[in-house]
Amino acid sequence: MKLTNLKKSLIASLVATVFGTVLGSAVYAADANKPGAGVSITPIFPSIAEERFRGEVVLAGLKELGYDVKPPKEVDYPAMFLALSYGDADFTVHEWEHLHQAFYEKAGGDDVMVKVGQIMKGVLQGYMIDKKTAEAYQIKDLSDLKKPEIAKLFDSNGDGKADLTGCNPGWGCEIMIEHHMKAYGLGPTVVDNRGSYFALMADTIARYQQGKPVLFFTWVPQWIAGVLVEGRDVVWLPVPFTALPDGKDSKETFHDGKNLGFPVDTVNAVMNKEFAEKNPVARKFLSEVSIPTSAESAQNLRMQNGEKSLADIKRHAAEWIKANQQAYDGWLSDARAAAK
Repeated sequence: MKLTNLKKSLIASLVATVFGTVLGSAVYAADANKPGAGVSITPIFPSIAEERFRGEVVLAGLKELGYDVKPPKEVDYPAMFLALSYGDADFTVHEWEHLHQAFYEKAGGDDVMVKVGQIMKGVLQGYMIDKKTAEAYQIKDLSDLKKPEIAKLFDSNGDGKADLTGCNPGWGCEIMIEHHMKAYGLGPTVVDNRGSYFALMADTIARYQQGKPVLFFTWVPQWIAGVLVEGRDVVWLPVPFTALPDGKDSKETFHDGKNLGFPVDTVNAVMNKEFAEKNPVARKFLSEVSIPTSAESAQNLRMQNGEKSLADIKRHAAEWIKANQQAYDGWLSDARAAAK
């Protein structure tokens, strides 16, 4: 009887040991898949809904890695970099390498932040006019708008000056446009209309649809490129020579042989430096995420066609991830390896 009890005790002990080992291995495996568990991370994005898609792709990955992802803060670009520098936010995926360099430097630059990855390459900015007017009046570059008879073609309010649809104050592009206005001597004949960009562009598109000439600043990726299509409806209006606020000349302003006046840009992921040093997993993931401009333009067009709620944007991000699952899983795998 005692021998039987001893056997039972040994078997129970062995089972407990094996079960404990298996359970411990399962817990370890779960932790290995979610190395960010227990760490909160705060994103900060601009308040431009059309740029939220790339953010949602990234947020989904950070959640997969176990991070407690806080609701994104939404501010204008200058405040975004200040928040990152002070540690009020941990990362963004919305820093334009050239366009936002002054904002980045003024907030402390590399001393307090770190650019960890290139989220989107080949981002374009510049001026466009409708193709019909460009061809009919042989308008070759922005300096042609110094001619009163050419400028008057784009006059929408009867003051005799061309009305340029500009961009929102605080975005950074308004600084470049103002610099160009002076550099190319456009002040007497062109008005830079600033305000709510997408509301202004709705009027611009309506004007185009009425068969009237249009002149506007734009960038790619975004939905406008799917409504006013380059080569079919509109054309880039190049600048006569490069004129950047820092006084430097640059071949980076050229696209398909045209000098757009703005450097072809790259959108970076930027982290608070201290947070990045303490969180190699998040840093590695953000360093690998890469989204084509064509994907964001296509998503933006879906928003313009009515799918514009946050739930819609999250769904768009999930669909893009599923369509690019292999690359996405690779980013996650490399991030998990960074914890070891």
